[in-house]
Amino acid sequence: MRQIPVVSSDEGINAIVRTECARFGSDFSPVFFRAVEPILEFVKYELPDLKILNFSDRAIDCMQVLKEIQDDPWLHYGSIIAVHDDNADKSVLDRIRDANIVAVLPRREFIKNLGRLLRVIRQNKQILFQRGFQLHLLKSMSGELIMDNDPLDITTYANLITNYLYNANLIGKEEKERLHVTLLELLINAVEHGNCRIGFEEKTAWLESGKDIMELIRKKNVDPAIKARKVKVEYTIAPDRSSFSIEDEGEGFNWRAQFAKKADEPGLHGMGIGMARHYVENLTYSERGNRVSFSIEHRKAETNTMPRIFAQSEEIKVKDGQYVCQEGEESDFLYYIVSGTFYVYSRGKLVSSLSPDDIFLGEMSFLLSNRRSATVVARGPASLVKISKQDFVNMIKENPHYGIFLARLLAQRLARLNVRTVRLNAEYQKLKAEKAGPESGPALRKP
Repeated sequence: MRQIPVVSSDEGINAIVRTECARFGSDFSPVFFRAVEPILEFVKYELPDLKILNFSDRAIDCMQVLKEIQDDPWLHYGSIIAVHDDNADKSVLDRIRDANIVAVLPRREFIKNLGRLLRVIRQNKQILFQRGFQLHLLKSMSGELIMDNDPLDITTYANLITNYLYNANLIGKEEKERLHVTLLELLINAVEHGNCRIGFEEKTAWLESGKDIMELIRKKNVDPAIKARKVKVEYTIAPDRSSFSIEDEGEGFNWRAQFAKKADEPGLHGMGIGMARHYVENLTYSERGNRVSFSIEHRKAETNTMPRIFAQSEEIKVKDGQYVCQEGEESDFLYYIVSGTFYVYSRGKLVSSLSPDDIFLGEMSFLLSNRRSATVVARGPASLVKISKQDFVNMIKENPHYGIFLARLLAQRLARLNVRTVRLNAEYQKLKAEKAGPESGPALRKP
């Protein structure tokens, strides 16, 4: 059962949440809050994957809740369903969209579509609830998403995918925005031109009349035959890159003519494909034109979040092959991993590797006041923040929920250690063959 905190005093919204969650049995359990402090305590200590915030509720300052979440990078993982007033100020909506949002809905649309949204989330929980944990256990993760022609699905799927990759530290903010634009454009094309078969002339007339294209899509879906069509999204997320394909049930189109257009050629149509070709790699269409594929390259071991207390600390640059610590050394500080990969050796054998997903390096001997139990060597250039015992204690005092967060991270690290060790031992044998182990490594260079 997944607890969903609901920040709302609106009984109309709360009743809908209760009703729709009950339809899914034990999958979702709403917990309701009417004040800021209790919800912040819940979010900090329970670390919920999903939250519902009613920004149209004048009795609760949801913007304060959002600010607290945004100011604390370690709370970013939890996705948000945002409810707003139809007449909400544009600056408020812009602020909401800058958060880790899975859906932004006016009150009337929320009441109408919450059940549908929860169904989409449950069907695709693999890329919402796991926070990249699978990639530590598997060399790649593949899946298939089946999307309806509903405009809500378009934005929800685009948000789910981009949030997952960002939260797993596979892409940065700029890459997230570019991927989001690409997914929106290609998914809209699949629904609009593919399944709904909206022609360029019809779309032009509709847009020139000042109407929203989403309204035309909903109008087309009144036809049961069109409504029954699906869009299939396939993905493969590997350590170095993600690959996607989007396939509709339409007749296809002349994609070669669109590719032949010049970047500055005027017109209402084809701009989305042009942006997509600029933002992602290897964008190709099937011969028929109803399936598009593309890929994006991941960043190399770099974190998207830095806790506030470490933001002012000095960042240490580490070179390839540089020793961070040695087995048997005194331990009175630990490191926060900003970027890079680190190999951990015990008694001359490679036993693990660490990356920004592991958050800390050397925390066990540090916390237990023991000597270092392993030697840690940078594998490629990397960055660290050195943390003294006093700074660490102050962090826990000022942010007690970090203790819970760190305990969960350590439990996850232990759970995946065995799987990772098997893979790394094979790599270690290869390194030994190349004479790249610590026995023949570079001279000790302390950071």
